[in-house]
Amino acid sequence: MLLGSFGIQRVLVTRVLFLYLRKVSGEGNRGLVKGKDLKQGAKMRLVGLTGGIASGKSTVSSMFKHNHISVVDADIIARDALKKNSGGYKKVVAAFGPDILQDDGQVDRLKLGRIVFSDASKRQLLNRLLAPYISSGIFLEIFKLWIKGHKVIVLDIPLLFEAKMDKWTKPIVVVWVDPETQLRRLMERDNSTEEDARNRINAQMSLELKKSQADIVIDNTGSRQDLQERFSEVLSQVKRPLTWTEFWLSRDGALSALLGVIIGVLAGKKLFW
Repeated sequence: MLLGSFGIQRVLVTRVLFLYLRKVSGEGNRGLVKGKDLKQGAKMRLVGLTGGIASGKSTVSSMFKHNHISVVDADIIARDALKKNSGGYKKVVAAFGPDILQDDGQVDRLKLGRIVFSDASKRQLLNRLLAPYISSGIFLEIFKLWIKGHKVIVLDIPLLFEAKMDKWTKPIVVVWVDPETQLRRLMERDNSTEEDARNRINAQMSLELKKSQADIVIDNTGSRQDLQERFSEVLSQVKRPLTWTEFWLSRDGALSALLGVIIGVLAGKKLFW
C-alpha cells in the first residue's frame, strides 16, 4: 500500500513539474540564445549540459559540482532504472533475454552496450523501454532541488537533443572535441578497437550538429588547464544573478508571492471586517 501510494505521488509530482517546465520554457519559442540573450537571462535557470562520448562532459559536470552547482546526472538515473527487480530492469530483461545478466542477476551493462551500439533498432528499443523511468527520475530530482531552494540546476544529459529536453534548458552547454581526438580518447579510455569505438560514436548525434545548436561551446581538445580556463568563463555566465523573471520562478520567489497573497488577504479582512 505504501509503495502504491508513493508511486501515485511520484506520478503526480512528475506531471505537475512537467507542466511547470512547459510553462516556463515558453514551448515553441525557446530558440538559440546568443550574446544579448545570455545577458538578459533565461526564464528559468535550468542549464543543459551535453556532449559526445569521450568528449569530457563528465569532467565538466564534476567541475560544476566542485563549484557548488547542483547537477542532475541522467547517467546515474539511467543506472538506477536498470537496478535489479526495478520496473526498467524487468522490461529490459524481458525484451533482451537473460543472456544480458551477470551471475548475480544484475544487468551486464557492457554486454548490453555492445548489443545496442551495433544495432540501431535494438538501441531504439532500449531507449523506448527506459525513457519513462529516466524522464520521471530527472523531473523528480529537479523538483527535490527546487523544493530545497536551488535556483541554478545543471541537467547533465547525453541525449539532451535526442530526448527533446533542450527546449527546457537555457543556456545549452556543449562539450566539444574534434573527431580524431574523440576517437583516440575513447579507444584509450575503454581499451577498445577502432571499430567498436566508431560504432559507439556513430550511434550518437554528431558533436558537430550538437555544437551548431549550442548556446555555449566548451572546446576540450586541449589540456586540462585549457579546459579549466574555459570552464571558469562559462561558470561566470551560469552563476550570474537571476533576473526578476527567474527569481519569481524560483522557490524563494514562489514563497514571496504566496506570502504577499496571505498578507493581502489578512489586510483585506481587517479593512472589511
